[in-house]
Amino acid sequence: MDSERELVEMASLGDEIAFTRLFHLYKHKLYSFTLRLVNDPHVAEDIVQDIFLKLWKNRTQLATVQSFGGYVFQMAQNQSINSFRRMASETLILSELYHQQSAADLSTEQAINFRETQTIVAAIVEKLPPQQKLVYRLSREQGLKHDEIAQQLKLAPSTVKNHLIQALNTIRQQLRLHAVVLYLLAYLVALKK
Repeated sequence: MDSERELVEMASLGDEIAFTRLFHLYKHKLYSFTLRLVNDPHVAEDIVQDIFLKLWKNRTQLATVQSFGGYVFQMAQNQSINSFRRMASETLILSELYHQQSAADLSTEQAINFRETQTIVAAIVEKLPPQQKLVYRLSREQGLKHDEIAQQLKLAPSTVKNHLIQALNTIRQQLRLHAVVLYLLAYLVALKK
């Protein structure tokens, strides 16, 4: 059997058989060492494969290596550290994406809730008595002031104010009732799960 030094020299000259012997000589020791560092069998296996791939690509430099064992174990340690850095970086990126996504989801959810509320309010307004409905729409949808509404409808400003107060009270009560119904439905759905 060739000595390790001879195998390294032959591998540096492109001898695939010598390189394969070095691989089989170190792959299990290197895997065990790396596994203790990274505590993940898949990552340890990837690191060992990367090490031998780099060694083969840069095989001409192997002739200058004094201690092949020390060299590959140092590579394993460096690769493990790089793996941790990469994972930490990916974790930060994923965390940032999660926070951005959560903010986007919150904005989307708020927009959906706002549209749903508008739809509910529109349905409630449709059911108001005609005079209340008209006063509400002129006030809230067209932005007219009480005096302007009173002048347009030929009503006393206090009557306009009363119609608007009654309309708003009805809308609030109906929204509360709707919220209670939604809460009960959500509770019943949760019970079925």
